Amino acid sequence: MSKAITISHEDILHQVKLSCQIPEIVEQIVTRKVIADAAAEAGIKVETEELQKAADSLRLISKLNSAEETRAWLQKNSLSLDDFEELIYNNVISGKLAHHLFADKIEPFFVEHQLDYAGVVMYEVVLDDEDLAMELFYAIQEGEISFYEVAHQYIQDTELRRKGGYRGIVQRKELKPEISAAVFAATPPQVLKPIVASKGVHLIFVEEIIQPQLVPKLRYQILQDLFSAWIKEQIEAVEITNNLDLSSRTT
Repeated sequence: MSKAITISHEDILHQVKLSCQIPEIVEQIVTRKVIADAAAEAGIKVETEELQKAADSLRLISKLNSAEETRAWLQKNSLSLDDFEELIYNNVISGKLAHHLFADKIEPFFVEHQLDYAGVVMYEVVLDDEDLAMELFYAIQEGEISFYEVAHQYIQDTELRRKGGYRGIVQRKELKPEISAAVFAATPPQVLKPIVASKGVHLIFVEEIIQPQLVPKLRYQILQDLFSAWIKEQIEAVEITNNLDLSSRTT
């Protein structure tokens, strides 16, 4: 026979504390308050149609295809219908504030930092031995072995090995300076001379350099980056008063 267990609000708060999540939760609360205050100051309003569209999008993303599935999801997350509406409202007001603050700053930022958004299609094998890396590099140059064969033989990660060391499209800012400098100076297709870095010796095949374009996806990314940086500045500027007594637990 199973035993019934009652979980109180205090139990949940105490578990949050024991999980060391208090700082993260506090930051989320402060973020929500900062956004609400800034939106109110800017006179930003949310229309009913916007809330409905956002709610539909959330249901689609969460695969809530029926009213029953939505109710089950709300119950699982201990959310009331009012809580759900508040969640949607916060998402919408956050997006509108971001657009209000930074929509006209996206293009200037892109122009100033466009090199950071250049991409490269690359394959990579990371080795521990520089001499071995050089030996393999010259063997590839001489046609004695292919880069794919090197990847298949020396990459330990199964999935990466199956892909021949394929890293996909990597942006310049995702690479370490010593690596990005060599990669973006390459003339594709080109195997680069081994690069010694902090975590090993990198043998890289540069397949293609992709020049940055301000497509919608990148526009959204820049908007979010600018907004996140702004929120961080706002949080650092406020004095947080915590009225919770977390030093002990009431039983």
